[in-house]
Amino acid sequence: MSDVQTFVRQATDLLGPRGFSCDPDLVEPWLTDWRGRFHGRTIGLASPASTQEVAEFVKLCRKHHIPIVPQGGNSGMVGGATPDESGHSVLLSLRRMDAVRSFDVDARQIVCDAGVILQNLHEKVEEEGLRFPLTLGGKGSATVGGLIATNAGGTQVLRHGTMRAQVLGIEAVLANGDIFESLTALKKDNRGFDLKQLLIGSEGTLGIVTAANLRLLPQIGERVVAWVGVESIHMARELLLHFEACMPDELEGFEVVPNHCLESVIAHLPDARAPLAERYPWNALIELVAAPAQSALLREATEAAFAGAMEKDLLLDAVIAANETQADNFWLLRDSIAPAERALGPAMQHDISVPVERMPDFVEAAILHVEAQFPGTKGLAFGHLGDGNVHFHVLGPDGAVPGEWENTQGKLVSRVIYEMVTEWGGSISAEHGIGQVKRDELERLGDPVALNMMRSVKAALDPDGLLNPGKLVPGSG
Repeated sequence: MSDVQTFVRQATDLLGPRGFSCDPDLVEPWLTDWRGRFHGRTIGLASPASTQEVAEFVKLCRKHHIPIVPQGGNSGMVGGATPDESGHSVLLSLRRMDAVRSFDVDARQIVCDAGVILQNLHEKVEEEGLRFPLTLGGKGSATVGGLIATNAGGTQVLRHGTMRAQVLGIEAVLANGDIFESLTALKKDNRGFDLKQLLIGSEGTLGIVTAANLRLLPQIGERVVAWVGVESIHMARELLLHFEACMPDELEGFEVVPNHCLESVIAHLPDARAPLAERYPWNALIELVAAPAQSALLREATEAAFAGAMEKDLLLDAVIAANETQADNFWLLRDSIAPAERALGPAMQHDISVPVERMPDFVEAAILHVEAQFPGTKGLAFGHLGDGNVHFHVLGPDGAVPGEWENTQGKLVSRVIYEMVTEWGGSISAEHGIGQVKRDELERLGDPVALNMMRSVKAALDPDGLLNPGKLVPGSG
């Protein structure tokens, strides 16, 4: 019996038939990333039912020197949860671990397994009049463990921060099978390094998150959503500053959408309608919220803020959603940009960030630079103006062949953009992580001192290089 066959037998004995499978029909759907850019092979799919099973399985993998690729909802966008083509690794899914361990309504804390789906988490806490202040388009598949591993952001970072800000405690299995148990939430704790923060955003390369203690907030009493036409992204920035001054406690989200993106969505969605009668070069999507006690005053305060913005010539036109349906439709326009643009033809998509105050200048400069250097392409930028996160897309020229242009000129386009954002003091990854897609670019453009620190941490916590090899950390396997 080969070593791999022995491993498979022992893994099956350990986890049971539900916990370990080599059945191609069960495994195959999880071998391709969400974007369809990466496809790998694997020895099998492990689906443990408890933290202890995860720990014992990790020990077994270490004994046989089998690499482990942790996977949450498989909705990542950088190939971070996809095995390579060697077939020597094993997939580790925590989707069976989907229990809520404890829920303290008064403390506004919930401890849940890593496999809990974000949408289910939202529904659970809403039953008690609370909310989890992070949402994103893939909430129906994204898991708590995956959100932590990638330090997910979403549309509420402006007010509430990324996943780092939502995690009060963590439980994780380390590369040697030890269980790091730090679920207790302490407001003050100076016992050395904040180790949970080391694991957040590590993309499964330092440990496997099995549970988390998450902070919750009171449910909002009222929200106001508005769609605004503006002349430029600079005007949108001035409008953002205006609302941050007038309604700092109520401003929940501030997105910018260029007209080209709006038109693409309208063409893509059969029932989509433009919120404003006229078209404007840029649009802003603004969401403001209030606690139940302040609900009655929210719309009045919003209208006053908009009146002040008009007096300062900070907008061209605006409409406030009349009801929840209309508000959701406004957000649907924003959330449908990526699929609408994919329908137009090949494109390179870049999820990057720059200092918040420099985002308008960067967007204008980057569009001019890319379109001049690659004639026929079109640069588009949209995203979270309040946190500096730019979704910078470059559409291929007329006649570009899908699947070919991306791997030829498209790669050169990305190289130029990543160089530019680095020069501007930004980051080549604002959301989603590094994974496979950006690892080489991180090595090429990253700070050598920071990269050496990352390699040192990786070597210390995973000396055998068995946790998600080939991802995130350049030069680590």
